[in-house]
Amino acid sequence: MKILLSIFLVLILSVYKWSDGNDDLPMNKIQIIGSHNSYKEAIDPALFKAFQLQNPDAAEKIDYEHIALTDQLNMGLLNLEIDVYADSKGGKYAHPKGLDWVKNQPPFDPDGEMKKPGFKVFHIVDLDFRSHCLTFKDGLKQLKTWSDAHPDHNPVFITLEPKDGEPKDPKLTVPEKFTTQTLDELDQDIRDGLGSSLITPDMVRGKYATLESAVLHGNWPTLKNARGKFIFVMDNTKEDRTLYIQGHPSLKGRVLFTNSEPGSPEAAMMILNNPKNPEIKDLVKKGYIIRTRADSDTEQARANDKSDFIAACNSGAQIITTDYYLKSTHFKSDYVVNFASGNKYFRLNPVNNSNVANNATGN
Repeated sequence: MKILLSIFLVLILSVYKWSDGNDDLPMNKIQIIGSHNSYKEAIDPALFKAFQLQNPDAAEKIDYEHIALTDQLNMGLLNLEIDVYADSKGGKYAHPKGLDWVKNQPPFDPDGEMKKPGFKVFHIVDLDFRSHCLTFKDGLKQLKTWSDAHPDHNPVFITLEPKDGEPKDPKLTVPEKFTTQTLDELDQDIRDGLGSSLITPDMVRGKYATLESAVLHGNWPTLKNARGKFIFVMDNTKEDRTLYIQGHPSLKGRVLFTNSEPGSPEAAMMILNNPKNPEIKDLVKKGYIIRTRADSDTEQARANDKSDFIAACNSGAQIITTDYYLKSTHFKSDYVVNFASGNKYFRLNPVNNSNVANNATGN
């Protein structure tokens, strides 16, 4: 009962609009907590045990799971990370090889969603394939349904990672490579799924010559204008970024912001996963939005070490991701990430807002 009451109170405090006269604050002057690999369900225990016997170090790094996407949003998390695999013909990932490695596992895709053409959502081919949204379109549908039910919600950031790297193990399924066409289709799926509930590079660039110029002049939407909306950033390889930008200088006409270096016309949002990187604070002060991580590979959670989270808070990175907004159910640890007081997952940024105390070091 206490747990249910706590979740209810977080819901009331977190999901709805930020008040207290901050409506006109640009959205780059906030700091939020969200999840990493947000769609991920646990690997079937029997399959995980088999993999653990073969490679215990690798198994330890992926021994976590998340609650449903909308449950995370209801808690007040404001960043979700979604990995997408191209599947232009359909069926490429419909029968993961892991289902054959260990028999009698629970059904994987009883409705045959994976057989249809379109982007699929999961972590690792053939092994870590269970997901709260098997298809990207279903994930977008979940976001839209939730957003429609909470029209005044704070802006939600979505980190989107196109996955097409070739596995080191030649026995594993080789993902389909992303192309200009599939990246165009990715944009279209997002537009079809979320429509006017998007903050796009065109909206931020406005009348400025480049997206970066707009960002350096503070042209981010205000919180008032960002309410009820989603903003996507691509966690990209250089190859995918080049394909995505080709023909779209300053990301004109595109949906996703890209992880682009300062000094490039497309620079607006960046992914710097090391929270102790001294560059983050300077980049935040200049106007860029930065994503960093409080933990990775279960390492900090197992050691109950919050030093990276504290560093992330102090860096001013606007987006801090974690696998542990809730305590682990896979191993014993008290590690959990949230701001120490007030709204647990949303606060004014301590680096680019004057007179904001940085007292959020977690519980």
